[in-house]
Amino acid sequence: LQWLRNPGPQHEKRTLFGDMVCFLFITPLATISGWLCLRGAVDHLHFSSRLEAVGLIALTVALFTIYLFWTLVSFRYHCRLYNEWRRTNQRVILLIPKSANVLSNQQSLLGLQSLKRNSKETVV
Repeated sequence: LQWLRNPGPQHEKRTLFGDMVCFLFITPLATISGWLCLRGAVDHLHFSSRLEAVGLIALTVALFTIYLFWTLVSFRYHCRLYNEWRRTNQRVILLIPKSANVLSNQQSLLGLQSLKRNSKETVV
């Protein structure tokens, strides 16, 4: 969620949103189309031409192959973008203690501050 809130390149966010919308529309359409093609192939095997049944089965295999290829390429692309973002957008806060007493006080306060601190920050 930090990546979506980050004021970085809007093109990557639009691409992710577009791919999610396409995935939500294409998944049920591919499922229904595949089921209808297989159902038609079964009907053609029982009542009609085997050639049409083989054609419908080939169409189903092609449909699901294209769907899986698109899904995997899209997923890999967005994972690569996310990993690149994680590598280049790290926020680190370095705390340097002044003495041993201050260190123990800071450690006790650090426990309280970590509850208030955003998850964007890393304490080192």
